[in-house]
Amino acid sequence: MPRAAAAPPAVPLAAQPVPIPVPEPATPEPEPVSAPRRADGAGRTGGSEFTPLLRVVREQGLLERRAGWYARSIAVNLVFLAALVTGLVLLGSSWWALLLAPPLAIVSARTAFIGHDAGHGQITADRGRGRVIQLVHANLLLGMSQEWWNDKHNRHHANPNHLDKDPDVKADILVFSSDQTAGRTGLRGWLTRHQAWLFFPLTTLEGIALKVYGFQAVFSRTGPTLPPRRRAVEGALLLVHVAAYTALLLTTMSAGRALVFALIHQMLLGLHLGMAFAPNHKGMEMADGENGADWGHLRKQVLTSRNVRGGLLTDWFLGGLNYQIEHHLFPSMPRPHLRLAQPLVRRHCRELGLPYTETGLIESYRQALGYMHEVGEPLRVGA
Repeated sequence: MPRAAAAPPAVPLAAQPVPIPVPEPATPEPEPVSAPRRADGAGRTGGSEFTPLLRVVREQGLLERRAGWYARSIAVNLVFLAALVTGLVLLGSSWWALLLAPPLAIVSARTAFIGHDAGHGQITADRGRGRVIQLVHANLLLGMSQEWWNDKHNRHHANPNHLDKDPDVKADILVFSSDQTAGRTGLRGWLTRHQAWLFFPLTTLEGIALKVYGFQAVFSRTGPTLPPRRRAVEGALLLVHVAAYTALLLTTMSAGRALVFALIHQMLLGLHLGMAFAPNHKGMEMADGENGADWGHLRKQVLTSRNVRGGLLTDWFLGGLNYQIEHHLFPSMPRPHLRLAQPLVRRHCRELGLPYTETGLIESYRQALGYMHEVGEPLRVGA
C-alpha cells in the first residue's frame, strides 16, 4: 500500500503518451499556481484547480514507483511468453499450434501495456533504465518503434481530443468530427459512412499498422529526430524482432501455416489493443482553436476522458487504461495506484462541479461507436 510520505514532484507527463519519452511526461502537469480566477471557473484565486488535487495525491504517496509490482508483472509475462514459444517448438508441425496464437496475442498486449507504462516513467524514475525497459518490450518483443510511439503518444497526452494537435483524432481512415467529413468521396467516403460498424474489424489491422508506422519512422527518417546511435539501436532491435519472429514460425511449421498463425496473432493483438483504447476518448469533449482554449490541465484531461467501471478483471484486460482520467492527470502514476487515486479525483471533480464520466465496458463501446456513427451522418444524408 502506498505510504503517506511526500513523493517526488510529479513528472509533467500530464500531456503525454506512452509518453513515452521515458520517464518524463509530456505535458506540464500543474498549471501555474498563480493562475487567475476565470469567469468559466477554470481557475481559483491564488492557484489552479489541479494544484490541491496534486498535493493530496503526493501526500498519500500515490506518485511513488512500484518497482516490485512491475518486476513481478514483467517476470510473469516473460514466463508465459517463454512457455508459448516452447509450445510452438513442440507443436509447430501440428495444426494444434494455431491454438497458441490467441494466448500469444494476449501476452503481446501485456507486453504493450508494460512498454506504455515504461514510457510514462511509471516503472522507474531513472530515464535510462526506463528507456531500456521500453526498448525491450516495444522494439524487441513487439517490433514497434519506441521513439515513434512516444512522440505520437506524448502529443496526444498534451492535447487530448484536440482536432489540430492530437494525432489520435487526425482524419485518416476514420474521422472524429463532422468537419472532417468534407471532401471524403469514393472508398474514404464509404468508410466514413460505415465507420461505426467497421471500427472493430479495422482494429484487427492495428497490430500490423503499429509495426509499419514504426519502421517507416525509423528507416525513412520521417519520425522524431534522433541521434544516429539511438536510431541505430531502434532499427537493430526492430530487425532482430522480425528475424526472430519469422525464424520461430518458419522453423516450427510450414510457410502456409506460419502465415495463418501470424495473421491470427497480429489481428487478435490489434483487436485487444483496440478494445483497450476505444473507450478512452471517443464521444467525449472535442477541442479546437476556440473550444477548450481556456481549459486548465484538470479540465483538459477530465472533460476529454472516460473511465470504465469494473473489477480486477477489467483492470487486467484494459491494462489500467480504464482509469483514463487518472492516467491523463498523472501520467507517471504507477498502474496499481490509479484505482487508489480514483476516489480522490472523483471527489475533487464533484467539489468543482466538473463532470466525471464513468461507465460500464459495454456502454463505453456503445457511446464511442454511437458517436462515430453520428460523425458519419453528413455523408449518409448526402449519399
